[in-house]
Amino acid sequence: MSSQVSSSDRYIISESQELSLGESRKWVQRIKTAFPALKYKNYRLYFVGQLVSFIGSWLQNVAQGWLVWQLSQSAFWVGTIAALNHIPILLFALFGGVIVDRVNRKKLIMLTQIAFMLLAFILGILTITKTVTIWHIALISFLTGIVVALDNPARQSFVVDIVGKEDLHSAVALNSSVFNGARIIGPAAAGVLIAIVGTGGAFIINGVSFLAVIFALLSMNISIKKDTRPIHPLKAIKEGIVYAWNHPVIKLLLCFAAVNSIFGWSYATIMPVIARQMLNQDAGGLGLLYTASGIGALVASVIVSIYGKKINKIFFILGGNMLFTFAIFSFSFTNSLISALPFLILAGFSLLIQFSTVNTALQGMVEDKLRGRIMSLYTLVFIGLSPLGSLQVGFLADSFGPGFAIRFGAFIVFLTGIALFMFKDKIRKDYSNYKGSEKAKVVYE
Repeated sequence: MSSQVSSSDRYIISESQELSLGESRKWVQRIKTAFPALKYKNYRLYFVGQLVSFIGSWLQNVAQGWLVWQLSQSAFWVGTIAALNHIPILLFALFGGVIVDRVNRKKLIMLTQIAFMLLAFILGILTITKTVTIWHIALISFLTGIVVALDNPARQSFVVDIVGKEDLHSAVALNSSVFNGARIIGPAAAGVLIAIVGTGGAFIINGVSFLAVIFALLSMNISIKKDTRPIHPLKAIKEGIVYAWNHPVIKLLLCFAAVNSIFGWSYATIMPVIARQMLNQDAGGLGLLYTASGIGALVASVIVSIYGKKINKIFFILGGNMLFTFAIFSFSFTNSLISALPFLILAGFSLLIQFSTVNTALQGMVEDKLRGRIMSLYTLVFIGLSPLGSLQVGFLADSFGPGFAIRFGAFIVFLTGIALFMFKDKIRKDYSNYKGSEKAKVVYE
């Protein structure tokens, strides 16, 4: 048999390759249609960089909690270290928003990544050299919280700089998918890596992971609008607060986020108690509970990215609210891991549906020159207020049991959703009147 390939064979091979290439292009196009934000090269770079970095951050979260427990054998210190990470957000988020509006956001995010990296390296070196103390961890946790107060509003505002408002819903949803995908991968990887390299090695790996975001940012060519007016920081903060308060929809969304932060999201704070007292589970079972919520949130982020522009935002917010209250209320009555997991998947799904939409709505309405300040307010109410949620859910769990604590929070969140539904027409009317009013001109030229 001749080893030569005839011209017709070569034509067949070429045609087959062309068909294969055509199919590949179709799949790429389908992905870009489903996830419009991915058509932007800058966003694709940012997406990959964030995924690597968030996996490292979740790795450090698990390792740090484990290290604190090893050093202190105290649940009080575990909770205190977590609180120290959130208190700076409550104190400095509004100042962070002013900075975000007045500097180049790309450069600011690079600086925050470098700060995160150095803090992780310091904690890693202290741990590896066996010189770390609980006070070192407390200080590093507090300093990390200060960086978060700058980084969070900067990253959220930066998304609009990359993709614009047209595909904002997709970018916000994909950002959430990155965070929740990392929430699934990071803790799972932590158990293996801590056993191999120790907690100190885990901190070093997290430090290295920030290089992915830094590289992505260096690879971008992007122009960013910023507020160049000479204005005192306190006046700038007041300007953002007044704008949010006068804007009927932004004010409502921030209040909605605050209630959910204190009474809704707080169920995750007592998850270790639930795992032990209600479900009789060890650390492995606790990990599965967290993973279930992450899986639900990951699915929701895909749905919001695909259908965010096709479905009314109020449906996602109210529908998510009803689903969430049903999920955690039902979860509070479970007594086995198998029965608990489906409700946690639904809770993660519905919580993400709500707040991916809230984030998109806020960013779609806010003036560019106030974007950093409004997103810092969102960071303040959704993350900064979480210690209040931890306090109330912890008190109720100790006093009346974890099931009651969860049901109480679910009831408050449900009432908030009902109020939003009852007043939605009035809110639309107020917003229509607001757009032509003098209050809408609070953004000074």
